[in-house]
Amino acid sequence: MFTFLLVVHAIIAALLVTVILMQKSEGGGLTTGGSPSGLMSARGAANFLTRSTAILATLFVAMSILLAVLAATQGRGTIDTSRVTAPAQTAPATGGPVPAAQPTAAPAAPADNSAVPLAN
Repeated sequence: MFTFLLVVHAIIAALLVTVILMQKSEGGGLTTGGSPSGLMSARGAANFLTRSTAILATLFVAMSILLAVLAATQGRGTIDTSRVTAPAQTAPATGGPVPAAQPTAAPAAPADNSAVPLAN
């Protein structure tokens, strides 16, 4: 039953995406503007697509809630352990604290300026 509802949910999602992409937006939409001399007028097609979008969106949300409730209350008492692996062996810790780094002193400057090379 859950699998069937999940397939219906996927079909509703695909239809909803299709209907949304068929609508003409202010930017032109993904479809080209057809002539109103077709089967339906432009206004009738817009009303049909708007109603279809509202119905499919309502069905999508309702199916999402229904599937969430079914998944939460399905009552599976077992955990699938077929993919569980043993933890990897790690090297033992050396123990003891890590010594703090000792600050190093800056090298002492020479007492007289004779040892300092001059730049040309």
